[in-house]
Amino acid sequence: MTSRILSLLVVLSLTPVLHAQPEAPPKYQIYGGYSFFTNSVNGVPVSHHPLSGWDAAVGFPSWHNLRFKIDVSAYSGTNLGAQQKPYFVQGGGQYSGQLGRESVFVEGLGGVGGVNRNWGANASTGQTASFTGMLGGGLDTRLTRHVAFRVAGDFQYAYFALAKGANLTPYRIAGLPTNFGRVTSGVVFQF
Repeated sequence: MTSRILSLLVVLSLTPVLHAQPEAPPKYQIYGGYSFFTNSVNGVPVSHHPLSGWDAAVGFPSWHNLRFKIDVSAYSGTNLGAQQKPYFVQGGGQYSGQLGRESVFVEGLGGVGGVNRNWGANASTGQTASFTGMLGGGLDTRLTRHVAFRVAGDFQYAYFALAKGANLTPYRIAGLPTNFGRVTSGVVFQF
């Protein structure tokens, strides 16, 4: 009888210790949500028009809180009489840390951007590809064990140029944007 009581006391005293063990970080993250782009590709200083779109990302298993991430986003809108349909495919690193229920992260990504051919003012021809880089961060608030709500903000660089002539020689006009802001929010599935 005494051994049973002692065994029960040992198990009850270990319960808080076992419960306090940190959860293993999720191996994969899949994100999808709304994205706001601060300026259109042809948004010269007299005509800044933001674009709306979507953002999706996949985060791979982390190593010491650093994970590889692939991010894809696309936007749509109209500015200066031209349809704007830029998209970006980027990959890079995401470093995260825990603050209670929240996970805070910073990220650095690079890749390619594309846009429809007639994105210049009054639907003039422009180049359709560009290098793009992005630095930013965000916050994931856990809703359930496998679902979190994400809010993120990023600084994004992209260099699109207009094109002229038969051989589509690139040229830049003063004020054509290269620096953009991006704000996203959506749901992260973690497993």
